[in-house]
Amino acid sequence: MASPAVDVFIALGANLGDPIGQILRAVEELGRLPGTRLYTRSSLYRSRPVGGPEQPDYVNAVARLTTLLPPRELLRYCLAIEARHGRRRDGKNTPRTLDLDLLLFDGLVMREPGLTLPHPRMHERGFVLQPLAEIAPDVIIPGRGDVRRLLAATDVSDLVRLSEPGRRVAAT
Repeated sequence: MASPAVDVFIALGANLGDPIGQILRAVEELGRLPGTRLYTRSSLYRSRPVGGPEQPDYVNAVARLTTLLPPRELLRYCLAIEARHGRRRDGKNTPRTLDLDLLLFDGLVMREPGLTLPHPRMHERGFVLQPLAEIAPDVIIPGRGDVRRLLAATDVSDLVRLSEPGRRVAAT
C-alpha cells in the first residue's frame, strides 16, 4: 500500500541575479515534482543577510507542499533545483542565486548527515518564521513549539513584505 501524502514546508531565499523571479520559478518547479503538489506559498519578504560577507538583501518565502516523496529524495530534488538556478556552495552565509531549505516534513524529527528535521535554526530566523506563520499559523515545530509563539519572541523589524501586483494575501 502506498504511503499517504504528507505536509512539507520549504524555505526559499535568494539574493543574486533575479531573486524574485528565481523564487517564483523554484516554487513552480517544487509543485511539479513527482508525487508532489504545491498547496500554497507565502508572500515574498526582503531581509538583511545574516552573517557572512557584505552582500545584497535577500528575498525569502516559504512554500507548503504535499508529497509522496521520502525526505532524502525530496532533498535531492531541492538540490537539483538549486543547481539549475546556478547555486554554488562557496561557504557558509555567502550570497546565492537560490537556497531551498527543508523546514518541516510532517512533524518528522531526524538527525542524519546532510539532513536534520526540523531545520535546526528555523526557530531563530524571522525570515522563516514570518512567512511560515502567514501560511500555517497553527503549525508546531517539533521540540520548539508553535510558530506564533516563536515569531512573537523573534525580531522581525528588518523584514519587509514585498508587493506582488495581482496577488491577494491575507492580513498578518
